Amino acid sequence: MADSELRQRKAKADDSKDKESKKLRTRTQEDDDAGSFRLDVLRVLTFLFLASCGLSYVISSGESFFWGMKNKPNYMKPDWWKAKFSGPIYLTPDELSKYNGYEKGKPLYLAVNGTIFDVSNGLNMYGVGGSYHFFVGRDASRAFVSGCFKEDLTADMRGIEEMYLPIDDPEIDSMWTAAEMEEMRKKEMEEAEKRVYEGLKHWVDFFTNSPKYQKVGYLVREEGWQEKLPMPELCKANQDKRKRRIPRDQQ
Repeated sequence: MADSELRQRKAKADDSKDKESKKLRTRTQEDDDAGSFRLDVLRVLTFLFLASCGLSYVISSGESFFWGMKNKPNYMKPDWWKAKFSGPIYLTPDELSKYNGYEKGKPLYLAVNGTIFDVSNGLNMYGVGGSYHFFVGRDASRAFVSGCFKEDLTADMRGIEEMYLPIDDPEIDSMWTAAEMEEMRKKEMEEAEKRVYEGLKHWVDFFTNSPKYQKVGYLVREEGWQEKLPMPELCKANQDKRKRRIPRDQQ
């Protein structure tokens, strides 16, 4: 009986040691798994952090690693997405004039050929005291084409093509017949109108395609608004640039 009991006690002791050993291995495995999981999480977080820094650096053109850029792309602005889903706004000239930077909280708007753009990202240029602040709060299409920023801050484009037309000179013009002069003037006008169109389109495309600025809507005017205004004159700078036609015998 003593030997039998001894063997049973020994078997139980061995079973107990095996269980303890299994528990220890299980606990060790669990600790290893937990440590491995924490390490994997740390690796993922480190990768995301470095990827975020790199993406910020690329998008900001080297300005910031931590998304601290001054001029964020449009797609990173809530107002840009809001405008995308809410549709374009429509403002009268008087309403547009209130977006000139003097009223706190309002964005900076300017218009070119009746299209309104948000230029708030160009605060240094278009904000109060900026070198191009005079463009804000209005449609100054004429000035964009003529380059006369003091005289031509208007949307009235009547007569602007004159800046590309030659000056009539009776002595030089007499080298052509009346029919020839009529045809020549027609071609000169067509070319001048084309240059005006291309000049205006350049600026519309510039603001439309710029990553800094956003097209937000359109200007609304009463019909026949130009006829109620005096005919604008060609600014002096562009008047002085006009030349006479090249004499026929020198062409």
